[in-house]
Amino acid sequence: MLKHAKIFLARAAAKNDYWLTRFVMLRALGFVYFFAFLSLAAQVIPLIGHNGLLPADNFLAAVENNFGSAASAFQQLPTIFFFHSSDPFMQFMAWAGVAVSLAVVIGFANVPIMSFLWFLYMSFVHIGQLWYGYGWEIQLLETGFLAIFLCPLLDPRPFPRTPVPVPVIWLFRWLAFRFHLGSGLIKLRGDVCWRELTCLFNHFETQPIPNPLSPWFHFMPKFFLKLGVQFTHIAMLIAPFFAFGPRFLRIASAIILLSFQFILILGGNYSFLNWITIVPVIALFDDKFLRRFLPGFITRRADEAARSAKPLKYRHFISVALVIAVIWLSIPVVQNLFSSSQVMNTSFNQLSIVNTYGAFGSVGRERYELVVEGTNDAVLTENTVWKHYEFRAKPTSVNRALPVIAPYQPRIDWQIWFAAMQRPEHNPWLVHLVWKFLHNDEGALSLISYNPFPDAPPRFIRIDIYRYEFAEPWKEDAVWKRQRLGTWLPALSMETPGLGDFIRSNNWNSYES
Repeated sequence: MLKHAKIFLARAAAKNDYWLTRFVMLRALGFVYFFAFLSLAAQVIPLIGHNGLLPADNFLAAVENNFGSAASAFQQLPTIFFFHSSDPFMQFMAWAGVAVSLAVVIGFANVPIMSFLWFLYMSFVHIGQLWYGYGWEIQLLETGFLAIFLCPLLDPRPFPRTPVPVPVIWLFRWLAFRFHLGSGLIKLRGDVCWRELTCLFNHFETQPIPNPLSPWFHFMPKFFLKLGVQFTHIAMLIAPFFAFGPRFLRIASAIILLSFQFILILGGNYSFLNWITIVPVIALFDDKFLRRFLPGFITRRADEAARSAKPLKYRHFISVALVIAVIWLSIPVVQNLFSSSQVMNTSFNQLSIVNTYGAFGSVGRERYELVVEGTNDAVLTENTVWKHYEFRAKPTSVNRALPVIAPYQPRIDWQIWFAAMQRPEHNPWLVHLVWKFLHNDEGALSLISYNPFPDAPPRFIRIDIYRYEFAEPWKEDAVWKRQRLGTWLPALSMETPGLGDFIRSNNWNSYES
């Protein structure tokens, strides 16, 4: 196997035309890292800080207790925060990630830089609990890990003299293939509407955070929405197989996959999912194609780097080792991919190097929203006036304009979308959020856009559940129509029996002196 790998590497080195490909991929990855760390820096303390909704130090203590020591726990769940997890340290490291990501966007990347970003983000993901359980977290980790081997060891320049390791380009193509095929298969297996071509009848209305174009997509003619599902199947179930084909078919596949991702970006706010998916798709292009679209000063610098390239033999051995490792780690992933009980967004190793992916295996037929409301009334009656809290992105007010917020992710808004399809006992963090609102906690309030009780906290808070539907954008001024379905969480106050005990039993801040 090693002999065949060396022959492959020698042939690849003879025709290395991926200088521009590497340049674009690393800049795109830096862009994704930037928004991932920016989301962290803005939300990490109120979400997982010492007094956050789900404190990381409580989680780390439980993991350490389970494995017996911080060192043993680190081996199972690698994160630097096992050894120090104070709020100032987490905040500093999040902003450090923002700064280093920006350096990559500008043009600086080498092994230490990309290793730092990968391990730091993994450290946050491993303590992020509920807030960091999305598939694009491990997708960023896998993409970021491969990018380490795309770079020279030390030279951070945008166009270093170290040739692009072509086997790593192929590994990126393997990632693009697995993501799209996995997402396509989970759709066929998960919800009959994908087979009946009707999923887009509901998807734009029921997705987590719609954007301004979502209502227009939703009200498109049914035949057009069915064509959209057919294009989804082509992009996910057919086009990925040409990622390893002849150049013409490979580039055609890349154009289809990129077009599909950009259509998704137009239709909703999916955090950085679509943007991180674009990074490995870029690996399907070569310099001959990309130089048609890039400025001349960039292509000239790439040509200069190629002419003065200095191949390094040790990189061949590293590439061989990486290819063998990925092949080995891909075995359970491939088995899962073709299993009738396929699972999505799962890692089979502690470092999230090779994972299985999927998105929207099922599509909701109706949109449910939780509305958090408070009142200053001392006694609740039928005439009690309730005032709602407004979150940064999730729908509450029917007249509020839909946001454009991706690739930034307001994580509490996403989790409330999931909670609306579940019961309160499955979401104890929402009881904690209510408790914080009852105390006008600054950290919790920093996660939302409007607090109806700025001067003093309310006496009671409840959570109602509503059914939301898009209003026709060309006919009505409102964005939504809604119908109240009932109370999801009954009114709570600081005097509610057992509430304080529940907060203390979870080792959350009870605000007691």
